[in-house]
Amino acid sequence: MERRTLLKTTAAAPAILRSRMGAASDRPNILWILAEDIGPWFNCYGTSIVRTPNLDKLAASGVRYTRAFTTAPVCSASRSAFNVGLYQIHTGAHHHRSHRKDGFTLPPHARLISERMRDAGYFTCNVRQFAPGMQGSGKTDYNFTVSKPWDGTHWNQRKEGQPFYAQVNFTEPHKGPAFVEARKQKDLIDPAKVPLPPYFPDHPTVRDEVANFYDAINLLDKKVGVLLETLDRDKVLDNTVVFMMGDNGTCLIRGKQWCYTKGVHVPMMLRWPGVTKPGTVNEDLTLSLDMTATSLMAAGIPIPEQFHGTPLVGPKAKKRDHLFTARDRCDMTVDRIRSVRDKRYNFIRNFMPDRPYTQYNEYILKSYPTLTVMKQLHEQGKLNATQQLFMAPRKPDVELYDLQSDPHEVNNLAARPEHRKRVADMDRRLQAWLKQMDDKGAIPEKPEAAKL
Repeated sequence: MERRTLLKTTAAAPAILRSRMGAASDRPNILWILAEDIGPWFNCYGTSIVRTPNLDKLAASGVRYTRAFTTAPVCSASRSAFNVGLYQIHTGAHHHRSHRKDGFTLPPHARLISERMRDAGYFTCNVRQFAPGMQGSGKTDYNFTVSKPWDGTHWNQRKEGQPFYAQVNFTEPHKGPAFVEARKQKDLIDPAKVPLPPYFPDHPTVRDEVANFYDAINLLDKKVGVLLETLDRDKVLDNTVVFMMGDNGTCLIRGKQWCYTKGVHVPMMLRWPGVTKPGTVNEDLTLSLDMTATSLMAAGIPIPEQFHGTPLVGPKAKKRDHLFTARDRCDMTVDRIRSVRDKRYNFIRNFMPDRPYTQYNEYILKSYPTLTVMKQLHEQGKLNATQQLFMAPRKPDVELYDLQSDPHEVNNLAARPEHRKRVADMDRRLQAWLKQMDDKGAIPEKPEAAKL
């Protein structure tokens, strides 16, 4: 298993050197395949209950990252980060669905990757229909204003010989229409067979929601398969750097919107013909912003001085020994949570511990039937101690989880004497990072800015 494999003196190296020289015909196309609300629950990641042959094939053709994380556990904050290459708390784009009508713009040193690509001669497109009956959502979801993020809606709209930078955004498995569409497939996941985390009660409604989530993953795989076939038919696949990633973690209780692993752990794959070695599995800590940095490098664009991602390949690739995530207001639910993790431990600081996990959130209330079941069972006294954690009237000030022995993060070690030094060290590291980021989440949001 390799870390970010350094470029070797092969046919791939001259291609990269030529891209830096600016010859458009020598620069690779770059494609981001982005799925919503999805953790690494593909067959190639060990989830045997799903059927993901197309995503598995994509992973086998390049590098599969097993410890990839987004900067935030919700879409707009996460997208506002990896589309720029800077943490959302640094640019002021941290609150979910914020700045939709107030004209807020990024600071001068921050720019969309699509703008940087355009300036370098790339045709930029947020792909809509790519095959009959198949299309991307065209989602942007930026928490800032930008005048022209994209040039078009399909790579075939570019000039002859012009390289393209494209995104295909899939709604699967976001709650809503995609879940309904997933139910129309022939071979549905059997709810009786889905694995449940220990913090979920074993209830028919819970099993049905989890099964529907896996159905949506199967649907995503089918659509990604059509996309890859289309790229191959258009004879652009072999000259395209392909990334596949989720915009945030799993859309189930204790996943999306939380800094637990389920909320920020995502699949990430990189297929770069001639550069990445097929079948490589990378177990190092990887950040969504590294996809941004790698894409700039592939296009021959210098990495900006103020940038929070690093290339995954090449001489500037380097290992991380820790990374950070941040959650702020989600919809109408005000909260502020920060996390630092290494390969073994996840440390979380809740800056608003008096606000419970179950404070009102209309989206969660309407879209997550498991929460309703848990509330009912809680009132009836039928939840065990682990399942009761999410129903607590307040959150702990700090949390520490051993991801090796406790992957579901249900045993908080923060108060244990043997972990006192680790808690202090990780908290010190977190506080230093917040200062470095000039964390805008420490500034109370104006009431009018919170209106969606």
